[in-house]
Amino acid sequence: MKNSRNAFTMIELIFVIVILGILAAVAIPKLAATRNDAVISKTAQNIMTGASEIASYAMANAKTEDDLKIMSNAMANLESSGDANLSDKKAVIKMGGVSDCLTLEILTGTSDDNLTISLGDAGGDKKCLALQSAVDAGKYPMKLRGTNVQY
Repeated sequence: MKNSRNAFTMIELIFVIVILGILAAVAIPKLAATRNDAVISKTAQNIMTGASEIASYAMANAKTEDDLKIMSNAMANLESSGDANLSDKKAVIKMGGVSDCLTLEILTGTSDDNLTISLGDAGGDKKCLALQSAVDAGKYPMKLRGTNVQY
């Protein structure tokens, strides 16, 4: 007589469930970290694109506007996504738990305009620190208008 087996034993099913649980425990945090990296990268790209658009607008029109959304679609995208608060010539970028992680601002003098990017106090927030390291603030302040700018 042959003894045929048509089902898995309880032990085999438990082992499969334990292995799937271990794989899920490893994979889910990696997936969340990848999502955070994508959000940080998108925000940093919007900031740098916005700065470039503002500089291009200032050079093309020989002036700057109070509303950054007029000069930059990227700044409008940051505001509409809730990543930035825009006010007169200023964008305060939020990231992680920090409401002022980064500030992009046009400083207007009597004869010139300068675009600045300043880093806020991250307070150890990993997302804010990652955004600050992704944004190239080293080339700012950038002169937008004034005696040294040729049109």
